[in-house]
Amino acid sequence: VAKDLGLHIPELSDRRVRILNKGRTQYFALHGKTGHLVTAERIDREQLCRLVEKCMLRCELIVKGQM
Repeated sequence: VAKDLGLHIPELSDRRVRILNKGRTQYFALHGKTGHLVTAERIDREQLCRLVEKCMLRCELIVKGQM
């Protein structure tokens, strides 16, 4: 994420970069030392998308300030 946004790792916390998921479960997080997008917990496809062939999880990236 840091590389894709053109930011250095310390800027992620300075700019309060956050990952938001729809719903109550937080599936994704930012790794503080690498700036990588990682899974925050195990994702069970069968539980999330029981009868759907194409399963997608959407999230939003919030960055303080202008890009």
